[in-house]
Amino acid sequence: MPSLKSLRLRINSVKSTRKITQAMKMVAAAKLRRAQTQAEAARPYAERMERMLASLGASVAGSPDAPKLLVGTGADKVHVLVVVTAERGLCGGFNTNVGRFTRTQVRALEAEGKTVKIITVGRKGAVYLKREFASRIVAEFSFANKKRIGFEDASEVSAKISEMLDAGEFDVCTLI
Repeated sequence: MPSLKSLRLRINSVKSTRKITQAMKMVAAAKLRRAQTQAEAARPYAERMERMLASLGASVAGSPDAPKLLVGTGADKVHVLVVVTAERGLCGGFNTNVGRFTRTQVRALEAEGKTVKIITVGRKGAVYLKREFASRIVAEFSFANKKRIGFEDASEVSAKISEMLDAGEFDVCTLI
């Protein structure tokens, strides 16, 4: 049977661990609130951008020299899934849910006879998806060493997607 002193030490250790865990939860909650605020602020921009691109795509749809990025290839055989996850943990079930949804999408597309390629953005998604779909991952982007991701970083991802589209490597691109 443990001594009274060892029990006290153990109780203090558990209390200390609880305090650290609470502090980590508070930090994660603050980061989540900040990210939610930024996402809400970007929503009107994204909605307007979607309307503008739809209008632009409709206006050039009949043109033979219209860019493939706007009008598509007309086929539906090869799909690219761009999977965006976090670089680190402490974001609840976000990364797991994105991974599960991606797995469901891949299986559904393959059941329809489609070819699936995956581009991962974020270390957690790459690690999660490599377990099951390593052969389908065609590109990985990780920005773990950056405090803030900016336009230049997003340009790397979009350049890869544009390069693949121009080379005719896929027909449909989906952002998850």
